[in-house]
Amino acid sequence: MIHVLASIVIEEGKMPDVLKIYENFVPLVTRETGCLMYQPTLDVDTPIPTQVKDDNLVTVIEKWESMEAFNAHLNAPHVIQFRKEIKGIVKNISIKVLTEANEKYHNAGQQYGFGESLR
Repeated sequence: MIHVLASIVIEEGKMPDVLKIYENFVPLVTRETGCLMYQPTLDVDTPIPTQVKDDNLVTVIEKWESMEAFNAHLNAPHVIQFRKEIKGIVKNISIKVLTEANEKYHNAGQQYGFGESLR
């Protein structure tokens, strides 16, 4: 299983526009083959000192059956359209592609073509 955390920094005042785009986009993604979860989330206020709330950040939490399913997602027509729709609204996007940190996935780097980079 592949986990993806996408951090999307939005231009000031554009969050309502982005959330509207996601409203239409999420159902398309969740119907994709291999999509186990696709959930845009927003920061919440907490008393936890390490929580830094950012009102211009969307964090998308994703789970995919495989790297192949995730790669297919990246090239899906609705993803290409989504990128066009958010252009000019988004300041920055960064992603983390992850796998479980347990013995079963100890050699995950080789499985996904990363060689020795995870050791």
